[in-house]
Amino acid sequence: KKAIMPAAGLGTRVLPASKAVPKEMLNIVDKPAIQYLVEEAVAAGIEDILIITNRGKGVIEDHFDHSFELEANLAGKKNKEKIYEEVKAVATLANIYFIRQKETKGLGHAILCGKSFVGDEPFAVLYGDDVTVSDDPVTAQLCRAYEKYGKGVVGVKEVPDELISMYCSLDVTPLEGRAMSCHKIIEKPTPEQVMSNYAILGRVVLPPEVFGMLEKGLTTVKPGEELYLTDVMSELGARGDLVAYDFDGIRYDMGNKLGIMKANCEVALKHPEIGESFKAYLKELVKTLG
Repeated sequence: KKAIMPAAGLGTRVLPASKAVPKEMLNIVDKPAIQYLVEEAVAAGIEDILIITNRGKGVIEDHFDHSFELEANLAGKKNKEKIYEEVKAVATLANIYFIRQKETKGLGHAILCGKSFVGDEPFAVLYGDDVTVSDDPVTAQLCRAYEKYGKGVVGVKEVPDELISMYCSLDVTPLEGRAMSCHKIIEKPTPEQVMSNYAILGRVVLPPEVFGMLEKGLTTVKPGEELYLTDVMSELGARGDLVAYDFDGIRYDMGNKLGIMKANCEVALKHPEIGESFKAYLKELVKTLG
């Protein structure tokens, strides 16, 4: 019933756009990326969401709050009923809380900031860079796998050989269906370290015991180093307590310029208001380009 969304990154890969606008607030057609994550979590049955931010990201908090001036301006106006309801609904999607990661010590440290929020229950993590689109919410798929196997679950997809070094590589063996037992994870592997082309892409469901493991790991982190969440998940795998799930859905990397353009293009093609017009535009554009 709880989820953590790390959104404290600087977005250096999408500069200069992220200089003044957090990358999590970059639009996919008509909604910021972070809203897609919140809507996915809610569709999966999540009730309480903690978003980890840092300095300069107050606009994320504003987005999920009521905007009384805007709502008052839209209320009762002809042809504005639909957008009025959509704007108002954003503030009531879920119980959304915020906390700042005051030190940049990596994803593991960001998750550790949510220890008191989570308490003693399993929780989902939706990475702020990753938007997933699926008829069956990816987070819901992982939650069901967690309930079935009683183990931590990482959402994975196969990554091309030339890109695997940018992600992580998993040592997996088949379990059933889309589920695999995960034994080990290596972050940003060299070609010799690649165990499979399966990589974690933005969604995991973890047991609360990971907080104790993260606290232990934090004691060994040297100044300037990061606390990696993958190290803890790999430890779960070594104990036989981790499942990799090849989720059904499309993932877009919103920390990547090409990923942002793919997300906007593909979501626009399915958008109820502009989908057909955008498709016609693309066809004409392709003809023009030859």
